[in-house]
Amino acid sequence: MSLSFDGRVVLVTGAGGGLGREYALAFAERGASVIVNDLGADTKGGGKSSAAADKVVEEIRAKGGKAVANYDSVEDGEKLIQTALDTFGRIDVVVNNAGILRDRSFARTSDLDWDLIQRIHLRGSFLVTRAAWNHMKNQKFGRIIMTASAAGIYGNFGQANYSAAKLGLLGLSNTLAIEGRKYNIHCNTIAPVAGSRLTETVMPPDLVASLKPEYVAPMVLWLCHEQCQENGGLFEVGAGWIGKLRWERSQGCTVRQKNQPMTPEAVRDQWEKICDFTDATKPNSIQESLQSVVTVLSRVESEGEVDANPTAASASAASASGINPAAAVGQKLPPTTFSFNHVQCILYALGVGMSTQDPDHLRFLYEGHQDFGALPTFGVIPSQAAMMEGGLNSVPGLNIDFTQVLHGEQYLELLKPLPTSGTLTSEATIADVLDKGSGALILLDVNTYNGNELVCYNQFSVFVVGAGGFGGKRTSEKAKAALPPPNRAPDAVVIDSTTRDQAALYRLSGDWNPLHIDPDFAAMGGFKAPILHGLCSFGFAARHVLKQFADNDPSRFKAIKVRFVKPVMPGQSLQTEMWKEGNRIHIQCKVKETDAVVLSGAYVDLHGSSEASPENLQGAGLQSELVFAEIGRRIKDLGSELVKKVNAVFGWEITKDGKSSAQWTIDLKNGSGSLHQGPYSGKADVTFTVSDEDFMEVVQGKLNPQKAFFSGKLKVRGNIMLSQKLEVILKDYAKL
Repeated sequence: MSLSFDGRVVLVTGAGGGLGREYALAFAERGASVIVNDLGADTKGGGKSSAAADKVVEEIRAKGGKAVANYDSVEDGEKLIQTALDTFGRIDVVVNNAGILRDRSFARTSDLDWDLIQRIHLRGSFLVTRAAWNHMKNQKFGRIIMTASAAGIYGNFGQANYSAAKLGLLGLSNTLAIEGRKYNIHCNTIAPVAGSRLTETVMPPDLVASLKPEYVAPMVLWLCHEQCQENGGLFEVGAGWIGKLRWERSQGCTVRQKNQPMTPEAVRDQWEKICDFTDATKPNSIQESLQSVVTVLSRVESEGEVDANPTAASASAASASGINPAAAVGQKLPPTTFSFNHVQCILYALGVGMSTQDPDHLRFLYEGHQDFGALPTFGVIPSQAAMMEGGLNSVPGLNIDFTQVLHGEQYLELLKPLPTSGTLTSEATIADVLDKGSGALILLDVNTYNGNELVCYNQFSVFVVGAGGFGGKRTSEKAKAALPPPNRAPDAVVIDSTTRDQAALYRLSGDWNPLHIDPDFAAMGGFKAPILHGLCSFGFAARHVLKQFADNDPSRFKAIKVRFVKPVMPGQSLQTEMWKEGNRIHIQCKVKETDAVVLSGAYVDLHGSSEASPENLQGAGLQSELVFAEIGRRIKDLGSELVKKVNAVFGWEITKDGKSSAQWTIDLKNGSGSLHQGPYSGKADVTFTVSDEDFMEVVQGKLNPQKAFFSGKLKVRGNIMLSQKLEVILKDYAKL
């Protein structure tokens, strides 16, 4: 699906030529209303003309687009935004692209050379963005692009003024990304390499000609689209290539001891280690940056001495805490198996609050239901054995006290529909170990397979209280991030009561921790009574989303992420607040009686209704395909006679290995009859669901249809009495 900017209003500064012109044309081509800003000055900032902006506006309008020119300097930021408001009524996107050059060697740089560059690049971007900021906050949407440069990132001879301004824009962008996040305002920085009036002064002509602006514009459009969730990124882009940059930091070295002076000689002696990028870290926030300093202060003051060797210091801290990430990360736990049938699926559904009081719940509670299936969040059950069976005990570097283990966060993604019976195998890996100060956070990735087919992926975030302080990193790119909900009233709210026996019921799905059933054990943990399982609340919230936004269709479910905040007491009511953002449903779950948030940063991703079934429905390789082919031939020969005898439309859903594999419709009601393969636009009078193997048994007379129905092998929905006419179709006319 192509990216559209219909209804969006975009301001591009410096849009009279080069990159800016290309941005303006590209946005307009995809439906945006564009403010084409250009002062019409030369590359050094001199002169003024309306011709450049007018020409681009004419180009856009000639192609049927919407655009208006603005000739103000970016130092008059309010005027630029007012043009957008006066003409189009809003402002959604700001691309800060305007710029000039005054290249001089540093010794020859005048005050004017310096100030003018800062005013146009840095201050101009600030003024334009500030003028748009409150409008974006009020409408809960905004996309901002800052234009840096390789000169700002790496430095460049003769461009001290330009380099300083360009790197300043990166700092501005990073802060706006943080402040704008909760308002759905994203700010990113690009360092483009393209042929323009500015680059032609520092690049050979043939290179300028080959580095076309149209090789940069698509990146800008993506960063500015509502689908893009990138925020606070820095990207180099040019010639069709895009790369993301991030900071890297050496492990460093502490060169002082308690009550001892720090000397330059100590710095000199450890210089090689200070500059050693082996096992470098990649901090991405000021909190992470300060963490190493805080850790050093703590150790120096408490231990009296810090080992000059960071590896030794880390090993010492790891030894004291029982955590050694270097030894643990990447370790695989022993595989676990989970054998089950429909009973476990039904127990789980009851455990997360499903009830026969709601007719929609029968598809998860009654194995004879025509659409019987497992709740998607049942996918956590086969995988949790990796922890419940003590697999973490076997991992080197994880010497932890299991009485101090808490479940911090959970992510589940389904790659295939869950079967309702069989044996699943789970393989778990320690993805990362993080130092949170007050404890250690273990990321456990678990892949669950049905045979050789990957069915689901779980990520357990396990917090070990008191195991922190080992000098490890605080964040991980491997972690599935929790996300805040939009800053508006929820689109839907569901309130559901748990029962006093909810935890007692849920534990039958396999979490036997006595914390959830034994009052004495709960008291040892500081609770007045046994608490509800976090994954039980997780299941409640997920099924609320499934009912509210997916019509209880489990095939629409893709993934769920939650952060466990506070416990729930059995008998309390859960209030799930939901915000729909495309196919992502943000959720927050509270205890209604106390208003305490129990699940935060949570969301459920759904498949769109058109992509709900991930399975191929072509029926290739099925024995039943031969039967339907023969039925099709007979209908061509005797269709009119069959229509008189039967006068009904029969739907067939053929499954294999518990998954839908083919759909057929036999229309013996209209015209001379017909056979359709795949989804049917009309409505069947009766629909049968049966496995490929059982279908063949019925056709060949080896399996009585009534016995197949009562044993659950043949499921029927619609006018069940019409099933008596099956014999006419299958026995008489499906001769193999």
